[in-house]
Amino acid sequence: MTQGLYPLKFTPLFKDKVWGGRRMPALLNKDYKPLSKCGESWEISGLPGNESVVSNGFLAGNALPELIEVYMGDLVGDKVFAHYGRDFPLLFKFLDTDGDLSIQVHPDDSLALERHQSRGKTECWYVLGAEPGAELIVGFNRDITPGIYRDHLEKRRLREILRSEQVKAGDLFFIPAGQVHAIGRGITLCEIQQASDITYRIYDWDRPGEDGRPRKLHTEEAMDAIHFASHDSRVPYQDAPNKPVALIECPFFTIRKLSFDREMEMDYLFVDSFVVYTCLEGGCTLYHGAGSEGMGKGDTLLIPAEINGVRLSPAGHCVLLESYIA
Repeated sequence: MTQGLYPLKFTPLFKDKVWGGRRMPALLNKDYKPLSKCGESWEISGLPGNESVVSNGFLAGNALPELIEVYMGDLVGDKVFAHYGRDFPLLFKFLDTDGDLSIQVHPDDSLALERHQSRGKTECWYVLGAEPGAELIVGFNRDITPGIYRDHLEKRRLREILRSEQVKAGDLFFIPAGQVHAIGRGITLCEIQQASDITYRIYDWDRPGEDGRPRKLHTEEAMDAIHFASHDSRVPYQDAPNKPVALIECPFFTIRKLSFDREMEMDYLFVDSFVVYTCLEGGCTLYHGAGSEGMGKGDTLLIPAEINGVRLSPAGHCVLLESYIA
């Protein structure tokens, strides 16, 4: 008889980046040794070559795509499995920056399928920490034309038409595919995105890559992907204790914030999807029909779709992001 599914933890995949920082141990309890710095911690990924591996319970050692192949809708939800098959549809990361990321854009589903036989990349950022004056680049500061964009790019005056946003812990941004963006130095954030690693690099600050040579730019590829209209990417929300707060609802993911200091009963009968919890502050114990699982700051936990409800018991004050596909 097959053992029942349970909340799954995964071994993080740490990424050394030229712009990477050193704040993950203090902010997220991440030990990325032997790396001297770490730009990204991939928490849950099904992308080829970067498949997350279970670290808890009897399924420890199994990769996420293998589990989807075996458990199908019981793991990810019948509707999700019918649409995505063996591919896990989202990618969960933490990022930490001591340098500026390149100015870049991601294609939408249609362009990514045409060019790369892949899905596009819509994403969101929840800021966990920021040094004074730290900034994000999020789109254009006014509606522009492709000609205006190309003129500023060629003259290395791109910053003049880009929107910069100073940030602090708790700020939230939604970055649809097609929006030009960049993460500045001195920022630690949680990123939730479509499962795609396709990036068109527009400008990289004239710096060398890890091999000492400039990194490749994708000037022409990006032209077809960019949305030239301006819009505000900052997502306003109001914290509310001990009840879910809706943050983002889009075709690719739904995200809510749970900030609680007493037990919460979470009912997922209405969700035909897996649920992912990302612990940003404090810790809690998650109780389900088959047992319990602890979470601390920096942990990410996948709740299989067949689990229709859980009880969250905090150790003091706890903050989680809750993600699923509606």
